[in-house]
Amino acid sequence: MSAFRVLITDYTWDDASRERAILEPLGAEVIEAPDGSEETLVALAPGVDAILTCFARVTERVIDAAGPGLAVVARYGVGVDNIAVAHAQARGVAVTRVPEYCVDEVAEHALALMLALERGLTVYDRDTRSGGAALRTGLGTRRIAGRTVGIIGAGRIGEALRTRVEALGMTALVYHPSRPDPERLRAVLGAADYVSLHLPLLPGTQGLVDADFLAAMRPDAFLINASRGPLVDTDALVAALRDGRIAGAGLDVTDPEDLPPEHPLRAEPRVIITPHTAFYSAESIASLAEQAAASVAAVLAGARPASLVPAVAEG
Repeated sequence: MSAFRVLITDYTWDDASRERAILEPLGAEVIEAPDGSEETLVALAPGVDAILTCFARVTERVIDAAGPGLAVVARYGVGVDNIAVAHAQARGVAVTRVPEYCVDEVAEHALALMLALERGLTVYDRDTRSGGAALRTGLGTRRIAGRTVGIIGAGRIGEALRTRVEALGMTALVYHPSRPDPERLRAVLGAADYVSLHLPLLPGTQGLVDADFLAAMRPDAFLINASRGPLVDTDALVAALRDGRIAGAGLDVTDPEDLPPEHPLRAEPRVIITPHTAFYSAESIASLAEQAAASVAAVLAGARPASLVPAVAEG
């Protein structure tokens, strides 16, 4: 009989061999869910000691279904907005994450979106493939050097982006949402050629990019979001694009995450959308799987994991 049972809800890589290599030597049985639906997880959760999750939602029902033996819910990633954190902690369940994960990858992806938008790469590509004369597309391309980037969020990824844009001869203006200063925010938005979001999704950050935020941006500025979709009020963004109040947007995340086929953002030529892939590289995936599994292994062994999520109040 296995000493522990670990439920993996979902992942986006080939297999869970790295996780198994860490957990099975502890005597853990690793169970992989066939899908990440709540009903499937509720059915599989009873009796598990740990849950590893990527994008699937670990709801209150899933946590309660696991029973009193559940010791840890570990997130493959930085944010924990898909986990009922307060509910888990109120039941004595540790919640862990991997805050060092994909710092370089997301910073590089945000920079790539900026460059692609400014250089008009997707527009030129479409025009050339359709037989058009690309130079007659008439984009207002500007030199990157000397431009200003407003970085909203001063964590690891925001800092990584700052070093990269400054290396390209750009100026970085950083806004710290943990120290709210509306005048400072307006100043950053009014000066920036590109506004890049690098924030967790929290009650205080959800919908941060609303009509007022977008109105404070310059009409020739681009919005970049490689963080969380609900940071942006999608209706306000669509309206700003239609009215020409911003130049365009580069989005690795959207709200909703899977845009309906007829959604206006899909048809907007000044928007680049990638499918929540900023986190990805061969190196980041290997590190992510190993660090998340190591956190589970630590809790099961009675040790303190590397990155516990701080306690939050339920309700």
